[in-house]
Amino acid sequence: MPWPVNDLISVRLELVTLVSQPDANVRQLCRRFSVSPSMAYKWRDRYEALGLEGLADQSRQPRRSPARTAASAEEQIVVLRQEHPAWGGRKLRRRLLDLGQKKVPAASTITDILHRHGLIHSQQSQAAEPFVGFERPAPNELWQVDFKGHFAMSQGRCYPLCALDDHSRYNVILAACADQQEQTVQGHLTAAFRRFGLPQAVLWDNGSPWGSTGGEYTALDVWLLRLGIHPCHGRPFHPQTQGKEERFHRTLKAEVLQRGGWRDHAHVQDAFDGWRPVYNGQRPHEALGLETPSSRYRSSQRSLPEQLPTVEYDHGVAVRRVDINGWISYGSRLWKVGRAFVKQDVGIRPGHRDGVMEIIFMTQIIKELNLRDNTTTAAP
Repeated sequence: MPWPVNDLISVRLELVTLVSQPDANVRQLCRRFSVSPSMAYKWRDRYEALGLEGLADQSRQPRRSPARTAASAEEQIVVLRQEHPAWGGRKLRRRLLDLGQKKVPAASTITDILHRHGLIHSQQSQAAEPFVGFERPAPNELWQVDFKGHFAMSQGRCYPLCALDDHSRYNVILAACADQQEQTVQGHLTAAFRRFGLPQAVLWDNGSPWGSTGGEYTALDVWLLRLGIHPCHGRPFHPQTQGKEERFHRTLKAEVLQRGGWRDHAHVQDAFDGWRPVYNGQRPHEALGLETPSSRYRSSQRSLPEQLPTVEYDHGVAVRRVDINGWISYGSRLWKVGRAFVKQDVGIRPGHRDGVMEIIFMTQIIKELNLRDNTTTAAP
């Protein structure tokens, strides 16, 4: 399927970024992006020589060229701040260095310059040092997924869907959605899996469409399990479980959403498509030591299969088909598995405690059956 014309530059930039990684599987990436290796290398060389202009189908005059202008360093800082009103002195300094500037003032000096030009308020300069929390040791071990609330447009409401790689903070999904339905989420996840490969696990909360008040598995959970992806749910009423995603939401609001004046979903998506490469590849990230997410991200080596894998179990595992109400029969009685598994085959095997059996789906333990008191409990 051809990419939309207005998205070509960001797609090519994403491909160039991934291809340029030292251990990149170029042929696999080219298949995912539907381009030939020669074309991928051509875009990479043009980007290295010309920057973003080299990724266009025809030459375009850049709006601003700090490296070629005769303006002073202070003027360059003012221009960059006007482009990124939410960036402080540390981010602006790192970005100027990344752009090739040789003589860049200290971050504190840049903050003073912003004050003199009325581009920063006192509370913005009093930010605490970045908190360094837990992160997965490698890319694609965990993706955090969530909706960034919703807001009104001239035509309807928008529900931004966001997905972030836990290790690198690389944004893999930023979509202006018209709803929060299961089909919408699955469609965007499928597109991301095709482009970046499969993560080992996905973390989301307990709200609709990926969670339930009773802590039961959802259809989205079952779909991930079929793909060999472990679905994780944050602790109820503990948004800090998805702290990186929550932080991304604040950045998205500060740098994009607060502009306001949104007409429709296409208008919002166009803004998302323009900002996403900036966030991934230009914006220095405090928690990454002022590196960018793209400098730490690598695509997954596990590709999305064309068809869902067959549900199979080892010899000795009792197999039961879940009925239309979410129950199975075992040991002369009925046990509740959950409606998400309707018409799916589950396995039953001995647990690690006497009198306890495990219900598994694929490789995931989903329930425990206590044969002594005839109760089921969620897997630990």
